[in-house]
Amino acid sequence: MQLKLAVLVLPVSDVDRAKSFYEAVGFRLDADHAIDVSYRVVHMTPPGSACSILFGTGVTTAAPGSVRGLHLVVSDIERACRELAARGVVTGGIFHDTSGVFHRSTDEKRVEGPDPQRRDYHSYAEFSDPDGNEWVLQEVPARG
Repeated sequence: MQLKLAVLVLPVSDVDRAKSFYEAVGFRLDADHAIDVSYRVVHMTPPGSACSILFGTGVTTAAPGSVRGLHLVVSDIERACRELAARGVVTGGIFHDTSGVFHRSTDEKRVEGPDPQRRDYHSYAEFSDPDGNEWVLQEVPARG
């Protein structure tokens, strides 16, 4: 049996604002369907990803901005941050975590700058959508 993650649902407060933001990040618009004012579905996919995001009106009861820790793998963290900045997306700066292979959700053990050895899964940067849903860029040169 194969289980392939296909869609992540994001809670947002303003569908058009979220759509504009994710287009600026570089996500591809796959669908934007409205049944009526109470139900609208927007489906978007990050470049190179097999998994998409879905948001809209009437698609989730979760609080807007409540999603944390969604990871996007990139081959070059510095280049990814420059490209996002050129698109108007602010990242929190590149960091690495000295406690191990995965970063903590707090600033504890964080050190500014990429991992000195540029090891896979050790360099990160974060950004949030307009509602506060948090994304993490993770450098994995072999997979990005």
